[in-house]
Amino acid sequence: MADIREAVEVLTARPTLEGAGVRLRRAFGFSEVPRFDPFLMLDDFRGDRPEDYLAGFPWHPHRGMETVTYMIEGKVEHGDSMGHAGSVGAGGVQWMTAGSGILHQEMPKPVDGQMGGFQLWVNLPAEKKMMDPRYQEIAGDAIPVVRGDGTTVRVVAGEHGGAQGPVTEIVADPTFLDVTLQPRMVFEHPTDRAMTAFAYVFAGAAAFGEGGTAPDNAHAVRLGPGDVVRVEAGPDGVRFLLVAGRPIGEPVAWRGPVVMNTDEELREAFRELNEGTFVKKRG
Repeated sequence: MADIREAVEVLTARPTLEGAGVRLRRAFGFSEVPRFDPFLMLDDFRGDRPEDYLAGFPWHPHRGMETVTYMIEGKVEHGDSMGHAGSVGAGGVQWMTAGSGILHQEMPKPVDGQMGGFQLWVNLPAEKKMMDPRYQEIAGDAIPVVRGDGTTVRVVAGEHGGAQGPVTEIVADPTFLDVTLQPRMVFEHPTDRAMTAFAYVFAGAAAFGEGGTAPDNAHAVRLGPGDVVRVEAGPDGVRFLLVAGRPIGEPVAWRGPVVMNTDEELREAFRELNEGTFVKKRG
């Protein structure tokens, strides 16, 4: 018999100011470590007013972790210290492994007046924190879609319904699904019991597990142990991200965009940043 993962914590995304003045909502972050291990932070930067996001995220460093940018509307233009430049459009994803260190910028742009997406930060274990930086950037039309009776699932990473997500060879062995359910439909997804799992609702509402709570827009749901995620959509349907990954279980020393294991490693990273030796791999 399947062991259903229950909702053990529901968090309301809180207004936050980041970058050069971007108004966003943070579903979880520093104060929730290590409950979401290996996940560090999830930001919801959907916006209706260009003045809330056009200032963007100018040049800044990262080390020891990964950033995942998933767009649902508009686009994010980006560039970095390795000479990469491009944009992530609606339905697309950029999974950036910062590793030993990278400088980059991300500038949200509306398309037809619309802009919105999410950024997830994923920790790296100590043995991988200084790996070479790399990108996996996938356009929206390259992400498989699994359709069923009242369900639509975009498979970004991991597997669902026989479809394999195009983001692969990630340390956390993640699942990343964008799930849309019609009213009252039920969705189930098998999970490895060893994985941490959470959902983020961004339209409608749904009940997670067999409990009675029904989180709605801008709520993160941390799921307890089990081998199946079960979701029942509310009367207006629901759309949510479902994310799972293998926990690391190591100390976290985190200051801004750098995530290491010890305070000394943090001091070294910022010393290198000041000295101009932070970036180890160029081009």
